[in-house]
Amino acid sequence: MEACPRPELFDFCGVSMTSYFTKNWEKVQAFQARPDDIVIVTYPKSGTTWVCYILDLLYFGCSQERDASLYLHERVPFLELAMPDYPYGTDELEKLPTSPRLIKTHLPVQLLPKSFWEQKCRVVYVGRNPKDNAVSYFHFDRMNSLQPEPGDWNSFFHRFLDGNMVFGSWYDHVSGWWEKKQSYSNLLYLFYEDLVEDTGRELGRLASFLGLAPSAEDRQQIREKVHFDSMKNNPMTNGSTDHILDLSVSPFMRKGKVGDWKNHFTVAQNEVFEEHYLLKMKNSTVAFRTAL
Repeated sequence: MEACPRPELFDFCGVSMTSYFTKNWEKVQAFQARPDDIVIVTYPKSGTTWVCYILDLLYFGCSQERDASLYLHERVPFLELAMPDYPYGTDELEKLPTSPRLIKTHLPVQLLPKSFWEQKCRVVYVGRNPKDNAVSYFHFDRMNSLQPEPGDWNSFFHRFLDGNMVFGSWYDHVSGWWEKKQSYSNLLYLFYEDLVEDTGRELGRLASFLGLAPSAEDRQQIREKVHFDSMKNNPMTNGSTDHILDLSVSPFMRKGKVGDWKNHFTVAQNEVFEEHYLLKMKNSTVAFRTAL
């Protein structure tokens, strides 16, 4: 298939975006939520695929037939996606046969369609520490032809600090959703680092939030299926059939670790980052761990 040109970033409602997430905007904003919809929200490269898969297995079980025949992106459609050669996310959601609908989005809190708030939908947010997030995003942009050209690591690093990323500033995203959690009780805020540290514990928190009671056997089965190595070898979750991803440049599921930033950040970059972080996050109470 002919490669699509890499998109340019532009300002959209105060957030950096590309046309691949804005050209279906009227339908996105007019999207009609249902009270039982579950919205999975992340800043890109924060464990989105992982949590989507956990929720799918929690709700719809570990049946071999479903798991071997349906790609994860078909089970959990991406609300604002409007890319060439892909069905629009809104259209996929309208015809989704399962209930509740599991809905993936990277939208910052102020851009989520208002019907989700009106219907009091449950929202699962996952935040990841910014250092690992930046490194993961860099490798993702290197191998994804529908992302802007990443350039070298140093220029990407500064772009990340400035918030010139698809879906905007990491700082605004994580702190905006954290703030929302204080006033909206149907929002569970998870941390990628906690999921890595104790997947079973966080699985329990998720199930409790969603009012689900999986058996000990089901929990164990889910934990095995969502283990990083299992997902990396699973064609339904590892991106291996996605023509826009060049896995020879970098795997879609790369490391899944906490602290890989230490292999990329120079001492000088780390100092710049620490100073910038304190400045940007001084008014937020959300706290991240950069090591386990």
